[in-house]
Amino acid sequence: MCKILVFAGTAEGYALAEYLYENEIQAHICTATEYGARKIKEREGFSCSGTRMDKGEIQDFLREKGFTHVVDATHPYAAQVSSNIRGACEETGTPYLRVVRESAGADGEDGEDHKNGQVHYVDSIEAAVDLLEGTTGNILVTTGSKELAAFTRLTDYTERVYARVLSLPAVVASCAELGFTGSHLICMQGPFSQAMDEAMLAQWDCRYLVTKDTGQAGGFQEKWDAAIRRGAQLVVIGRPVREQGDTLWECKRKLQKICQIPYRPRIALVGIGMGDPGTMTLAGRRACQEADLLVGAGRMADAAKSPGQQVLREYRADEILAYLLKHPEYEKVAVALSGDVGFYSGCRSLMDTLAKGLPPEAVIQALPGISSLNYFMAKIGKSWETAALVSAHGRECNLIHQIRAHAGTFGILGRAQGISALAQKLCAYGMGDVRLYVGEHLSYPREKIFSACARELVDYEGDPLSVFYAENPDPVVYLGRIRDGDFIRNAADEKNVPMTKEEVRTVSLSKLELPVDAVCYDVGAGTGSLSVEMALRAFEGRVYAVEKQPQAVALIKKNAQKFGRDNLEVVEGVAPKALEGLPAPTHCFIGGSSGNLREILERILEKNAQVRLVINCITLETLQESMEAMKALPFTDVEVVQVMASRAKTLGRYHMMMGENPIYIISCTGGRAR
Repeated sequence: MCKILVFAGTAEGYALAEYLYENEIQAHICTATEYGARKIKEREGFSCSGTRMDKGEIQDFLREKGFTHVVDATHPYAAQVSSNIRGACEETGTPYLRVVRESAGADGEDGEDHKNGQVHYVDSIEAAVDLLEGTTGNILVTTGSKELAAFTRLTDYTERVYARVLSLPAVVASCAELGFTGSHLICMQGPFSQAMDEAMLAQWDCRYLVTKDTGQAGGFQEKWDAAIRRGAQLVVIGRPVREQGDTLWECKRKLQKICQIPYRPRIALVGIGMGDPGTMTLAGRRACQEADLLVGAGRMADAAKSPGQQVLREYRADEILAYLLKHPEYEKVAVALSGDVGFYSGCRSLMDTLAKGLPPEAVIQALPGISSLNYFMAKIGKSWETAALVSAHGRECNLIHQIRAHAGTFGILGRAQGISALAQKLCAYGMGDVRLYVGEHLSYPREKIFSACARELVDYEGDPLSVFYAENPDPVVYLGRIRDGDFIRNAADEKNVPMTKEEVRTVSLSKLELPVDAVCYDVGAGTGSLSVEMALRAFEGRVYAVEKQPQAVALIKKNAQKFGRDNLEVVEGVAPKALEGLPAPTHCFIGGSSGNLREILERILEKNAQVRLVINCITLETLQESMEAMKALPFTDVEVVQVMASRAKTLGRYHMMMGENPIYIISCTGGRAR
């Protein structure tokens, strides 16, 4: 069983006390004053006291109460106190943990501000007073009341020095005895923000700010930045002792192992808007500010982090999970995600990864942000409730289909030539009049928003990360049927190219069972009639039309352009060799095999053993070859349908039915055990 004695009085000490309290670990918290003790919550097994103890008293206390470990989280300048605690632990054999502050860093002694003479490092309070003697201008002293007496050596100190101290009656009385009264005595309880420090420097027109290097938790960075911004001279009193020990987070990690504290992180997945802090919601900003650890890719982390905050610059879900499991000391974590967590965000996959990998006690919540969609559409004054919403940033997306089929389309682009490439494709598909609204660097000072017709943007060079809204006055909606006469077959040599008839296409496509994201092969594509209809149905997928005849290849390309099928790619050659290098198909239609049917089927099964397949056979020989292949190869759910359509032909006052050739349609799925 753990029983921890914590010497607090610092931000780190109070944080450790809260950590132990929340995890119901028996502990006693020692502070130097009753004021500090009043900040500690008490309960059964958790107590506090506000009196100083010397080395002997600490030894007696350790022996009497039977503490298993001691944590020294006293102030960096309390060297004698730490010496007493360490000595008492050595005498009693009690394990000792020392919490030390990381230096806030700032520019350091070799930084530009130091070189420019704006920052001065001294070894002691006395050295700071010697430095300030002979200077002019008001001084803001933030070193506390205990060392304030040293500043009485300054000439006219009662007029020049403004002392910031704790708001305790005893402190006020001692400062008054030294001559610090009225507006020269600022009684306030921290922590203080940079804005507050700047305001105080401005209020009392201070040319100097005196501080100790109290590290990140002591607000050193805020004082540094405030002095630099206000043009004040910063006098830094260096630490008297360079100690070895653990940071707050390292100490938490050790206590977690020592006391076997279960890991129960609270993780907020925060949509931070466009990147400018002004586009963050209050809930998102609060979650980021209160987090022990902020996680995010470089741009997102920079936009959401607070001064002195622990930051992990990472966006990969597996790496984030691994880091959290390795660092259970971080109880509150915020992951900064661009835009809104529900709009083309990594939130969903990250949430799934964390939920599977973290203990069941972990609490994971998503906090929405302002998406590029909301922001941009408001900027251009357009409604988006009826618009198609797409993203081509890091993913395949058939933008041409969406723009062709909708009056309005909002999209995210992620390539350097994204807008120009999109404009070129629109022009190639006869949509050069489509108006594009373009947004770049949204919410940043260099934000750029403009509009132009697609034909005016074919040579445009823009930012890699951009958004657009396309207005198409003539959207073409696919209603599920294309007539044979709608396909191009105008050249004399192209009329000999075979085309699957409308009725047969309907049955064949039905048997193929295409989802919208299918990857399809059309082997022996002919005019491309089936390829086009495949591409219309699988508009989020890809269709590869494999054809050996040059005149047929030309026809497929013309029909793909006519119907705006940017997701249809023509592959000239003979299967199965022509299939090499293509991605694995989810679906395959075979209308012509050039005598290579068995080899084609074997190659397709190698690529995807669960492929969905449809074969159209005109001759009995092809039907027989197909059925033999169905028996020999691992296919299941084999079904054969004969389709024979007749069309009426007008003869004077009469109509005569003219029959088409019968077609055998074989459908099946890969997967039968060999």
